[in-house]
Amino acid sequence: MSVPGPVSVSVNGARSAADGTAVPLSPQDVVESALGAVAAGAGEVLVHPRTPCGRESLSPRVVGPLLEALRGAGVSVPLSVPAGIGAEPDPAGRLERVRSWTVLPDRAVVPFAEPGAEELAEALLARGVAVDAVVPLGGPATGRGRGPLTRVLARPVRDPERLRLVVELATADPALVAGLRWLPPVPLLLFGREAAAWPVLRLAARCGAGVRTGVGDVLHLPDGRSARSNAELVAAARETAAAHAPATAWSR
Repeated sequence: MSVPGPVSVSVNGARSAADGTAVPLSPQDVVESALGAVAAGAGEVLVHPRTPCGRESLSPRVVGPLLEALRGAGVSVPLSVPAGIGAEPDPAGRLERVRSWTVLPDRAVVPFAEPGAEELAEALLARGVAVDAVVPLGGPATGRGRGPLTRVLARPVRDPERLRLVVELATADPALVAGLRWLPPVPLLLFGREAAAWPVLRLAARCGAGVRTGVGDVLHLPDGRSARSNAELVAAARETAAAHAPATAWSR
């Protein structure tokens, strides 16, 4: 049985040195960890660019060199960066940063619970950067009708993969996924954090949705052991997803 789709790996997330040795901190460590994850089967890499003092940033002087280092080292899968309040608190500042990028990621993660998300998503798409629209279930961004999320997901694009719905679940409840059926039919990725990470990954695999793992989301393996690396998490995610892949296609 095959994995239903590429495994996305969150290489570092919002982690710090306090979270253990599996978390890559320096740019070189991030590059090496990403290479290991791809070698283990990751099909996408999500990385949080940081300044030398450890602060997340959308500055082109921070984002560009990290993307170049990853690609220069041979990370050939799509690269994604978060474009949210954690990297730039001001909505206008986020737009300015994105428009000033000189090296572009393949994808950017846009949290639709934050102000200015629709404008940010449109600016990214205009620059040729695919958008992962992250939504909190039941929040205003997911309200039925012509809300900002619906407008962006309904945007006509030549390549459907340029828009994806990303949903974080606190629990692996199939009813929550079923509640997304009214949204435009775009690719879907489900993920959870910490205790929810592996149950949600199994649910995502059963639904045929994209799956995500990595030390940015979870620090332990399905059997409870501490993960030693992103590569170990990716290998476990591929095995788990393959074991729970649906016999037939699932659609929203």
